[in-house]
Amino acid sequence: MLSKDSNLNYSEFNLKIDNEIDDLQSLKTINYDYKLLRNKTTLTIFNFIKKPIKICYIGAGYVGGISSSVMAYKCPEDRVIVTVCDNDFNKINAWNSDNLPIYEPGLYEIVKKQRGKNLFFTTNIESAISSSDIIFISVGTPTKQRGFGSGSAAELKFVEKAARKIAEISISSKIIVEKSTVPCKTAEHIRSILNSYKNFKKIKNKNESNDKKPLKNNIHFEILSNPEFLAEGTAVNDIIFPDRVLIGGLQTKEGLEAQNILYQIYSYWIPKEKIIKMGLWSTELSKLAANALLAQRISSINSLSVLCEEIGADIQEVSYACGLDSRIGSKFLKPCVGFGGSCFKKDILNLIYLSNAFNLYEIAEYWKQIILINEYRKMKFIKKILDRFFNTINGKEVTIYGFSFKKNTKDTRESAAITIVLTLLKEGAIIKLFDPKVTKNQIIKDIKDNSQENEFDEYKNNIYIYESAYDAAKNSDAIVICTEWDEFSEIDYKKIYNIMKKPAFIFDGCLILKHKQLKKIGLL
Repeated sequence: MLSKDSNLNYSEFNLKIDNEIDDLQSLKTINYDYKLLRNKTTLTIFNFIKKPIKICYIGAGYVGGISSSVMAYKCPEDRVIVTVCDNDFNKINAWNSDNLPIYEPGLYEIVKKQRGKNLFFTTNIESAISSSDIIFISVGTPTKQRGFGSGSAAELKFVEKAARKIAEISISSKIIVEKSTVPCKTAEHIRSILNSYKNFKKIKNKNESNDKKPLKNNIHFEILSNPEFLAEGTAVNDIIFPDRVLIGGLQTKEGLEAQNILYQIYSYWIPKEKIIKMGLWSTELSKLAANALLAQRISSINSLSVLCEEIGADIQEVSYACGLDSRIGSKFLKPCVGFGGSCFKKDILNLIYLSNAFNLYEIAEYWKQIILINEYRKMKFIKKILDRFFNTINGKEVTIYGFSFKKNTKDTRESAAITIVLTLLKEGAIIKLFDPKVTKNQIIKDIKDNSQENEFDEYKNNIYIYESAYDAAKNSDAIVICTEWDEFSEIDYKKIYNIMKKPAFIFDGCLILKHKQLKKIGLL
């Protein structure tokens, strides 16, 4: 039986854990919960649920695609049917192919096993919504780029579109679950949309002919918050063995019923003590708070790393010493070039916007410093590279190892590598890039999207992308490690040194190499 503490080898992922039951008592508990879930005397509002329960995920992106796949994998195939819908035809085609749009260790094996059984991907949004009992909204909520709140507030247009589509199509009661990371009180906004459409339909049905299917008088939408706490690179394991699952709802009869239903679904594979039912607004804020606190730890250790450089201390030793304190712990105390990904910066900006909205300006300034330190760390690292070349890097060939924002993912959003590459290109450097998972098209797109049009026309002739670390390093003046991929610490750096120009420099932005050995080889 796999445990969260076990070393899960995804390359040999055999998918046998689906049929594992801890013991006879676990089996009895699951059967009991299932009967309770179907008991119509218990479910007064949501007694619409028939066997099997039909679950719909709106949005086939990172959160929707992975969460839905694992849910289908861990729930009984004859009791839970999961459909993922999206209007992106290419994305759905990818989910239905052997080339998934997302890379996560173990994900391909799960999708391959469940697809066509109790896991389906479709562009038929209307059918997926209409036939579902529970709908997870898992669409993007990027930071607004224009208008009021731009640069900090979350853009909720995709959430609104999903809510309106649900309201337009539904003719029966449903449980609506916020899966996307959203600002506090978003559930209230979703509820207002659903209820306004419901009332409109009732009026409209009275004026239409009887041959049209009327809306049921007792239709009810109950909104829950069930945020994801996924770390890219370990997302599958995070869902199978979560630290906690939060289910937020209103403390009303209907709200408690909806919470209990989702609770029973998760209890198919998650220990009940880890499934926490709480208030709706507390759940929404908990997601933002968790990411902000994690980002805070990274910025804290990175700020100390700058101080270590000045006084001659070793940040890895300092981090290790602090991590031994049981009150602090060692997680998220690894110094790096800066945090990236789609969540940390976005969620902190959301907290800043929320604090300013309530005139809590000192609170907003506190969280703003986390982002400022993150940007400062990137620029400090870049300055170190430029200083080593006496600020003359024009025409120098610089190899970049890693473009994703962290290892075991091909996600490049907010990656520190983007900032580093663009700054070096602006200084006139020739960039030679290798990443084991990020595609050439994605790399070029990210550089182009973050450049001015006239700049990119100049940059593109100085960008070369390679299929191996050794090819990328040939004849280079320097190597810059931007992502902590395991294979970068396993490279034969003596061989690398021999094929580089001399003097040969290396800049380890992730602190994954043995620097004393590198110096003996000759890498500066």
